[in-house]
Amino acid sequence: MNNTPIGNRIHISIFGKRNTGKSTLINTLTNQEIAVVSDVAGTTTDPVYKTMELLPIGPVVITDTAGLDDEGALGTLRMKKTYEILRRTDLAVIVISAPDGLTEFETDIVRELKDRNIKAIGVINKCDLADVSSETVKNYSLKLGIPLAKISCKTKEGIEDVKKLIVKNASYDDSELSIVSDLINPGDIVVLVTPIDKAAPKGRLILPQQQTIRDIIDSDAIAVVTKEYELKETFLNLSKKPALVVTDSQAFLKVTADTPPDIPMTSFSILFARQKGDLVRMVRGLKKIESLKDGARVLIVEGCTHHRQSDDIGKVKIPRWIRQITGRDISFEWASGTFFPERIKDYDMIVHCGACMLNKREMQYRIREAEMQGVAITNYGLLIAYVLGILRRALGPFPAALLALDEAGMDE
Repeated sequence: MNNTPIGNRIHISIFGKRNTGKSTLINTLTNQEIAVVSDVAGTTTDPVYKTMELLPIGPVVITDTAGLDDEGALGTLRMKKTYEILRRTDLAVIVISAPDGLTEFETDIVRELKDRNIKAIGVINKCDLADVSSETVKNYSLKLGIPLAKISCKTKEGIEDVKKLIVKNASYDDSELSIVSDLINPGDIVVLVTPIDKAAPKGRLILPQQQTIRDIIDSDAIAVVTKEYELKETFLNLSKKPALVVTDSQAFLKVTADTPPDIPMTSFSILFARQKGDLVRMVRGLKKIESLKDGARVLIVEGCTHHRQSDDIGKVKIPRWIRQITGRDISFEWASGTFFPERIKDYDMIVHCGACMLNKREMQYRIREAEMQGVAITNYGLLIAYVLGILRRALGPFPAALLALDEAGMDE
């Protein structure tokens, strides 16, 4: 529980042409030999990631990418991987080679970043090989519309200036990381129901449970953790009524039956759908399940990769529940980890996990792509609550989501 999850770190990505010194820059910034450095253009093939603490920002992920001017069939694949990194980039660092000067490649990538509303800074590297005046830095900055610093990774000139630019521009509102803090007050009791089954990691809680506990503690509230079969006894031993009960979605029925109706209740998955995605839009997306026909294609997406269990929720349970509630012969496909299909318009519906392993920008990208391609998207916890007939109860803490449910005219 001591390491900040990659999904909650600021993602800083380094972009530029081949052989501009991107890999050398990441090594210099981290003071480690993270990326392979060579005079041969195109040494970096797949993205290289480094998690670290960058003070005073805190936990970050720095990503080195392949050159944007790569060539050939493999080069095209490398550039595709590079552009995929944009989906989860909070701050882009554009590396310009001082001997080459400003080119259309830098102009194009900055235009793409602005279209995606991604913050960017620039560095003019290899200033030990070419004279770069303050006027040149100013002109480049005006042309690109981003702040710039001149550096030499070889001599370490200007590295502190780059770090200052990163610190100034790589920040976000801490409220983006809120899971339950806006639902509770200091001193409140929050009961977390955490079933321990064969899918749970040995000796520890799963990531959503860990993160929710931390958010409760940061809110000066009290986290009480129990399993579903001890929930009744837990209530009996509490001196005051809990402000909220949060459960694993797979224990919804048991927890609903044992939780008094005057205590708000929801699931970890729904909380993360709200934190990382768009809960209202995902509630609306759930409506699609009522109109699925025989032969419909449903894409089930998980933000992590794990060994599938015999009764896996994504591979087995959700397909079974959808077939049961629709009575239709539905076709299912799966995607996991950082992979997300470019062409999703061929699917009728997407069911996504809570995305605890993805950062908010990546999840927002997936929701936006679904909307642009006309595909309904919903969330594991919402779907499970709907199938079990307790969706309204599970959305009780979220008035906007309840309103969306009413507007969609959905019946449990």
